[in-house]
This record gives sequence, C-alpha cells and structure tokens, in this order.
Amino acid sequence: MTTTHLLYLHGFRSSPQSAKARQMAAHVAAQHPGVNWWCPQLPPSPRAAAEMLLAGTAAWPQATTAVIGSSLGGFYASWFAQQRRCPSVLLNPAVFPARDLEKYIGAQTAWHDPALQFFFKPEYIAELQALDTNALPAAAPELAFIAKGDEVLDWREMLARYPQAQVALLEGGDHALSDFAQHIPRIGRFLALG
Repeated sequence: MTTTHLLYLHGFRSSPQSAKARQMAAHVAAQHPGVNWWCPQLPPSPRAAAEMLLAGTAAWPQATTAVIGSSLGGFYASWFAQQRRCPSVLLNPAVFPARDLEKYIGAQTAWHDPALQFFFKPEYIAELQALDTNALPAAAPELAFIAKGDEVLDWREMLARYPQAQVALLEGGDHALSDFAQHIPRIGRFLALG
C-alpha cells in the first residue's frame, strides 16, 4: 500500500506548529509532494475533534489513507485507525487520557502561543472514554515510537497498549521526541509514502 493521504494529529495543548508536525509537513512537502497532508488544529472537545476528523477525511481513499498521532493525538490516531482501518504511527501515545487529563479540567493555554486559551470541560472526560479503543485489536499495521525517558507518560503503559505494533523502544528520549527528525525515514518507509 502506498500512502496518498496523511493525517497528523497533535497532542494536548499542542498545535500544527509543534516541532514534529512542522518537521513531518516539511518532509512530506519536499520528498512526497503528491501526498495529501492535513494537520488540523484540534478542538478541545474530543467528540468535536472526532467529528471534524471523520468529516474532513470523508472523501479520502480508505485504501491509501494513514494517520500519525503524538501524545493525545496518538490516542485519537488509534481511534481514527479503527474507523478507517488504516495504518497508524504513534508517537509517545496517550493510553489513558481520561484518567490523566482529569487534573487539567479548567482553563488551559496553548504551548506554542500562551495567548491562546481554551477551557477543558469536565464532560470531555466521558468523551475521551467514548473514543477509547484499548480493548480492540489493531485494525491495521501500527508503528509506535516509545521513549523510556518520557517525563509525561509511562512508557510501560504505552508498550503494553500496543502488543501488535512494530515498536521503536527508545532508550532515554523525552515526551516531545526531540530527536524526531532522525525517525522520519523509518516512518516514511512504514507508510510507503507515495
């Protein structure tokens, strides 16, 4: 399968301006200009995010669509991969966001622009639970990058969550995958970018 349509999903409080999103976008534009790239700004509501992703990719060819997700975006990517039966690349994916994000209910600021504020509502926890695909087998091939040095999420939980995935278990590292650029070639090979 050659990927012709690629969706990139950023993490909590992140944006399409994240370093990984920009690096991947630049790589696709330079090396795979025929690939349809979409990295939307995700709304705070998980339900709204899911609806936006399904609507925005409704015309995409299922056989050649793939998704990349980082942190909370990795959680969404696993859900999206179930819906579209498409390959996914997971970058330090959130495994239990309904549990982990409860302490963030309230006003939040965006990492890349502190002037941008949003409110993480209590009902978003139930919306996250509704999107949870932990109990389902992988719908399509998965590649997970998991950093043991992740200071936000437990790498053991990530590893246990993706037993069927190809796993790049990184010694050290960090939640942001600061060395992401060196992993892009492997992602390109895994997704067979067209």
